[in-house]
Amino acid sequence: MNKIYVIRHCEAEGQSPESQLTEKGFKQAGELADFFYEVKVDRIISSPFIRAIQTIKPLADNLKIDIEVSKSLSERILSDKNMPDWFEKLKSTYEELDLKYEGGESSREAMNRIVGVVEDIFNAQSQNTVIVTHGNLMSLLLKYYDGNFGFEEWTNFSNPDVFELKLENNQVSNKRIWVEK
Repeated sequence: MNKIYVIRHCEAEGQSPESQLTEKGFKQAGELADFFYEVKVDRIISSPFIRAIQTIKPLADNLKIDIEVSKSLSERILSDKNMPDWFEKLKSTYEELDLKYEGGESSREAMNRIVGVVEDIFNAQSQNTVIVTHGNLMSLLLKYYDGNFGFEEWTNFSNPDVFELKLENNQVSNKRIWVEK
């Protein structure tokens, strides 16, 4: 049975690709490494954003596994324009998956990008893969496999957060396995 552990990065200083983890975020990254202590992880794939890589580095170091970097796990760009009402605009993209703002990516485009990574993993030989990504992209992945997952569930994510995807009998199930400390 293939399992994928989808991790939302730990607490960060900001939203830019160069934003680093906060002091609390670095502590959380250590807690994540401890959380996975009993899991035999075969592979780690991360968004290229600094906060994602810093989130998983303690686990990768403990397991002596190289971190593969995939641009497909980068956070979705809602728009390249400043949108003071971005929260409401984002909410609309959960209702209309093809809604696209100037310079941005629709929910469906972002969803297809991360689902491609997950499907490739399920077709590979790895048994337990960890992927590290961002909240919006992670929620779109979960929505793909569970149509009831949406904007409200995204608002309840924590930093970090961990969901387990399991492929059994050609069906993908998911469950939240992270408990905030």
